[in-house]
Amino acid sequence: MRSMEDMSILVTGGGSGIGADCASRFCDLGAKVTISGRRLEKLEQVQAQIGERCCIVQGDVTLAEDRQRMLDTCLAHGGGKLDALVNNAANMYRQPVDQYTEAFLRDAFETNVISAMMLSSAAIPHLQETTGAIVFIGSTHTKRAFPGASPYATTKAALEGLTKVMAAELGPRQIRVGCILPGAVSTELNLRAGLFSAEEASARYDAVAGLHALGRIGTGTEVAEGVEYLIRAEWVTGVALEVDGGIGLGVSHF
Repeated sequence: MRSMEDMSILVTGGGSGIGADCASRFCDLGAKVTISGRRLEKLEQVQAQIGERCCIVQGDVTLAEDRQRMLDTCLAHGGGKLDALVNNAANMYRQPVDQYTEAFLRDAFETNVISAMMLSSAAIPHLQETTGAIVFIGSTHTKRAFPGASPYATTKAALEGLTKVMAAELGPRQIRVGCILPGAVSTELNLRAGLFSAEEASARYDAVAGLHALGRIGTGTEVAEGVEYLIRAEWVTGVALEVDGGIGLGVSHF
């Protein structure tokens, strides 16, 4: 496996949760990591905790000029190269099937899918130079059906399909592509979407813990370990790696 020492890695949505934990782990392993996000104060907090190996760039992944600025900042911080792109930025979208609105669904795909596709496309020339990797963050929502979450689940299913086709297309250029499917992890995603209060989110995590074969929800660091593997493993591409504590198994205890 490749060493992460002096790798240059861009992590979108790095101001909290899985993105922040990825940045922390990768920097601990010697990488130079650039994190992006819309909330500057969150990015600054993560940078203060990690140190000088972490660089921040404020921006919105749905905007072309911001995506280019993310890449430019990462290249400058990483010594002119890009070894890996982690497409982590996303929002949670919930809407009942009989109440769909076109604007809501378009926003879901713009944020969770199209922006990641466009950023990955722009990163290809740089990743080809380093024979690097692209990682998408999917979800266990493609393995377990949660009523009300079809907009979110559909965007994450799109990333799984994208992973396979992109891996096939970019394989001849020695660029590897992978997708991580996390189980339940305590992040700000539901809170930021305004779906639950902190107390309600905590109660939901407690309730869903038993759906995992290992009997607990995961941590962002455990998901980051899976992302690390896809970045470092040189003969792995096109996979959707379940880092989910076994929730995708559909275990029941009757």
